[in-house]
Formats: sequence, structure tokens, C-alpha cells
Amino acid sequence: MGATEYDPVPLELPARLTDGTLRAASRSYLEFIRKRRTVRDFSDQPVDKAVIEACILAAGSAPSGANHQPWHFVCVSDADTKHAIRRAAEAEEAAFYDGRAGDVWLNDLTKMGTDASKPFLESAPWLIAIFAERYGVDEKGARVKHYYVSESVGIATGFLIAALHNIGLATLTHTPNPMKFLNEILGRPQRERPFLLLVVGHPAVNATVPRAAMEKKSLADITTFL
Repeated sequence: MGATEYDPVPLELPARLTDGTLRAASRSYLEFIRKRRTVRDFSDQPVDKAVIEACILAAGSAPSGANHQPWHFVCVSDADTKHAIRRAAEAEEAAFYDGRAGDVWLNDLTKMGTDASKPFLESAPWLIAIFAERYGVDEKGARVKHYYVSESVGIATGFLIAALHNIGLATLTHTPNPMKFLNEILGRPQRERPFLLLVVGHPAVNATVPRAAMEKKSLADITTFL
């Protein structure tokens, strides 16, 4: 994939902003991104495939170990496939809420208002199954080692969520455990590990979010300046 020798090209520099403009831009982005919410109530309003494609390409621009880009996105709009995913996910969720999670975890989830029922897996127009490639395969069928796989896929997922929020679409990060059923339903090889199932669409007109989810740690709680 790509060049095998170091071949630098000039960096396309963005317009340099003054300190005052930087502060204003950073505050503007903060106010924009802090309005992002995880949504569980989705409209069935369609979302054009071209919109999803552009957001996936934005995710694919993320940095990765040795630029190996160890991710694969399966974008599902087919109703039958979404139904199969919902049935499999709810089976795992039922076991989770019936005791697999343990009392402490379930108690922490009480304020979030979640349960084993996941209707959004069918009501939302798109499900994006994100897979992490444990290793690659070259044109001769030989294994290609990947580096920092979880870190790389996590960054790409963040890019994707931000890109979708930027155009006014809602998302839900869904992680039924285990998620191996996604390999079978979506026909992905075992060298790919299901990383996350992202639910994407317009929020329903009556959508709500748990008050507890709006409580974020302060700058002092999450930051140290030296």
C-alpha cells in the first residue's frame, strides 16, 4: 500500500490565525461539540448514501500506526440486515441485563435509562459497523502487521462521530458484548474484530436524553498543565 520509501511532500498549511481569532475559533468549536448527545430515539427519515460516504472518508483521514489504516466500515441500510443485527444484539443485551453485567455496572446504568430493548437498530436509517483489522493481507495473501490498532480505530471513530455531528446527524455508540455476530451477519473475516456499532440518523422529534449524560467533568478534573 503506497510508497515503501520516505518521499516527503510540502505540507498544505492552513491560514494562520491571530491569537485572538484562535481563541474565538476554539470557543466556537467547544460550544458546537459540547451540544453533541448520544441519542436513542431516531427518526426513520432517510439519509442519502453520499452523505455517509463523505463522513466515512473523513474518518478514513485519521492518523494510524505506520499509516496502515486498520479499519473497515460496513454501512447498513438494508431492513432485513438491520433486523438480523437487532435480534442478535438484543439476545446479548438480554444476557447482559439479566446478570452478566453485575450489580455495580447495572446500577451505574440506571440513571441512563437503558435496557435490553434496542429498537433504534431498526428505526435509524443507517448502522455503521466499525471493524478493527488485527492484521492486513497483501496481494499475495501474506499477513501484514498492523500497529496500534485499537488506538487508530478509536481515533477514526471519533473523526466519524464529529463529522456526523457537524452536519446535524445524531449518533449512538452501541457495544453489545460480545459482538462476534457482526462478523457472521455482515460477512467479515475473522481477522477483523468488531469495534463498535454506530447508529446514525436524524433524531426523532420527541427525542430525549438522560439528564445524567449532560454532566461532564470540569477542565480541572481532566487536565494537568505543566
